[in-house]
Amino acid sequence: AAAASAAQHPAASAATGGPSFATRAQALAAAPRVPVDTPSLSGSISLRGARIDDLNLKHYRVQPAPNAPQVELLRPAGAEHAWFAQMGWYAANVPGLPDDNTVWTQASGGRLTPATPVVLTYDNGQGLKFTRTIALDADYMFTVSDTVANATAQPITLQSFGVVEQQGLPKDLANNNIVHEGAIGVLDNKDSKAKTLTQSKYKDWKKKGFEDRASVGGWVGVTEKYWLTALIPDQAMPITAKFPITTEGGVDVYHAGYFGPAETVAPGASLTHSTRLFAGAKTVPLLRTYQYSGHPPAPLSALFGAPASARTDVPSFDKAVDWGMFWFFTRPLFLLLETLKGLIGNIGLSILALTVIVKLVFFPLANKSYESMSKMKKIQPQIELLRKQNEQDPAKLQQETMALYQREKINPFMGCLPMLIQIPVFYSLYKVLTVTIEMRQTPFFGWIHDLASRDPTTVWNLFGLLPFDPSHLTLVGPLLDGQLHLGAWPLIYGFTMWLSQAMSPPAGVDPTQRMMFQLMPIMFTFFMAQFTVGLLIYWSWNNFLSILQQYVIMHRLKVDNPIDTFLGRFSKAGPAG
Repeated sequence: AAAASAAQHPAASAATGGPSFATRAQALAAAPRVPVDTPSLSGSISLRGARIDDLNLKHYRVQPAPNAPQVELLRPAGAEHAWFAQMGWYAANVPGLPDDNTVWTQASGGRLTPATPVVLTYDNGQGLKFTRTIALDADYMFTVSDTVANATAQPITLQSFGVVEQQGLPKDLANNNIVHEGAIGVLDNKDSKAKTLTQSKYKDWKKKGFEDRASVGGWVGVTEKYWLTALIPDQAMPITAKFPITTEGGVDVYHAGYFGPAETVAPGASLTHSTRLFAGAKTVPLLRTYQYSGHPPAPLSALFGAPASARTDVPSFDKAVDWGMFWFFTRPLFLLLETLKGLIGNIGLSILALTVIVKLVFFPLANKSYESMSKMKKIQPQIELLRKQNEQDPAKLQQETMALYQREKINPFMGCLPMLIQIPVFYSLYKVLTVTIEMRQTPFFGWIHDLASRDPTTVWNLFGLLPFDPSHLTLVGPLLDGQLHLGAWPLIYGFTMWLSQAMSPPAGVDPTQRMMFQLMPIMFTFFMAQFTVGLLIYWSWNNFLSILQQYVIMHRLKVDNPIDTFLGRFSKAGPAG
């Protein structure tokens, strides 16, 4: 595919030896253009090479502010971080085929809109005439129909091709293990011929390469965290998907594309191929609409597979969202959150409602666990006495301790269950908040304007009361904005974790172990401060509900707890027990 797309690449700078880039405005001005204007997209198409290489997303902003710049998706060759798509014809021995420097003529259409497709033409002067019709719907799907007419006296053999090219790494690369960014596609499995998701992160793509894959139909492309550019050939056409990497001007150039089969065009005949290009945001309902020919089945079918009557147009297109290997948790959780959002109207409140649902589902099991923990805390003085009496005999200490547990009907292993049963939900919610664009820049109450980002406040300027930005401080600024960043919600989370720990039985006998256990709320507060604030809201609310449930049980069993102790200071009753 790289040979078929010898696009303009950055040149090496004579002064520095590094890559030299044009500004975006300079790159746009280097070729005549066809404007693009739809409800979802703005930009232009280059007549040089007929590349789709300049798109902005009207519904998405760089920052959560109405006047912030629109998100830029595609940018032209020659500019830094160029990202574009190109389609055409390839042949090893046919002269005069249009290439990257070919300037096409606009035959009809002023600007590309959903109601007005554009037609481009090129005559190579040697008997071959090329026509390209580009249509675009109201969202993000282009349809590019290429026709070659052979007016020569000889048959010609051609291959259709399409390629998405990314020059260098994306400027907003997430660069973490939770998000897939890089090559992606759904292609035939070489063993079973069933369509399977195929992907490789940029780092692995460069290090290990990506083997060619034969398939009938499918799709290939390049994905970022929230955005996707994917080529969708005719689903009945055999293709060879290719993912080469070249280096031009010191920049790694990533290609994701395909070649169609070799086809012969007789003298006086013509050949037409259509390719679709998706270039936009990975919203799940829209992906499923394209996947099922505009008539997606009910969302619940995403969990169990679509009914046989559902017509699949773009196979497994909703897998462009990185659900991960635990998709059977992340997908249902996303659907549940979306359903709750439809009922409540706020995704933050939907997270709180989801937490309540999870707590209700696991309530019987958690109740037994908290009862066991409360009883263990109640018999702690007896445990300490046994330790003193059997200090020199560990075997007898263990025997006496287990006998005490049996008399009191305590299962010591039940205490960790509340935490363990939350792990799948915790991971799935983290994944959903991170990879789904529906969560991007979604506000909550107060100072939270984006649940998919970390808490923007910081303790180092008293949450904005002091008029300075700690990240701008000399030397320590990067540290305070990095590992030591500490917002309001992380502190709320840390307090709930400390209180939950204070209501639990002490951890072991070893002083070092106990000290480490006591330091955990502090360490986790700093650790969790780097996570999305939506996850912190979930975990803090979950801790609060757990504390409430645990307090009711401890109060009923008359077990000492920090809440009653605190309340006892303000009443004559004193702490329970």
